[in-house]
Amino acid sequence: MYRVDDGEEDDGVPAPRSLVGDVEQSSEHGVLLPELVAHLQTNRTSLRKAWAQRITDARLLSAMTAQEVFTEVTSVYDNYVAVLETGSVEELRRYARDLSERIIPRGVETDEVVGIVLLLRDVLARSLFEKYRDDFELLNRVLDAYEPAANRIANTVAVSFVEQRERVIRQQQDSIRELSTPVLQVRERLLILPIIGILDRPRAQQLTDQLLRGIRTHRAKVVVIDITGVPDVDEAVADHLVKAVDASRLMGANVIITGLSSEIAQTLVTIGVDLTKMNTVGDLQGGIEEAERLLGLQASKSDNAKS
Repeated sequence: MYRVDDGEEDDGVPAPRSLVGDVEQSSEHGVLLPELVAHLQTNRTSLRKAWAQRITDARLLSAMTAQEVFTEVTSVYDNYVAVLETGSVEELRRYARDLSERIIPRGVETDEVVGIVLLLRDVLARSLFEKYRDDFELLNRVLDAYEPAANRIANTVAVSFVEQRERVIRQQQDSIRELSTPVLQVRERLLILPIIGILDRPRAQQLTDQLLRGIRTHRAKVVVIDITGVPDVDEAVADHLVKAVDASRLMGANVIITGLSSEIAQTLVTIGVDLTKMNTVGDLQGGIEEAERLLGLQASKSDNAKS
């Protein structure tokens, strides 16, 4: 990418590759990379400043203060040089994950992270052009040694950031699902699970897990599941609801379904759901009254048994 044309004619025929050539090139890289590392260490201060200025000019990492940017620039630069020196990206990968955890909540996007790494590659390449400007042949050999390592570093940082960002997004989605399906204790032994929004298969599974945990935690005897805010239910979700009712019964809790719309009721009948397994009541208020009636009957039966 950075190869310099020294002005000589090229017959257009690629030079033959050989194992000996590869070994010689690898050996040369082993000589040139330490020289490159020494150059980057010697000019650490000026190159960091130049990189930080390029980041500011490009308006990247604008969610961070100038001091925060320079602090991270210093750490990334040192990790960058360490990769060139050791050939190992493990430490850089760990740092990239830690950096991602700090800056993703600040609103930093993937293109900004990739952008700053590419800017660093450009700043360092320009410094090499300046250092070896009187020897194009040596400059090309240095760039041949530098470019593969620089590309590997850029790829490592970008992949680490994307992986961390995807993890954060999954955590946020899980938190949103939990907030959108809270298990509420209305009174002793009585829980309400109001469901609002689209009830897809993953959410239905999560709902069942939350419901069973709530029954165990609160030692609930009756649960009211209100689906007034659910626009539609498909066969898979209906199956999850039936399983949630059955599992709740196994844990000693009766389940009352409220807010069943005519459309959802027709869907359940069409797909063959056995509605006799479900205790359904028109609205939430009616469901709570039915739940209190069941709790009262259970209390009366318990008193009679003791007598």
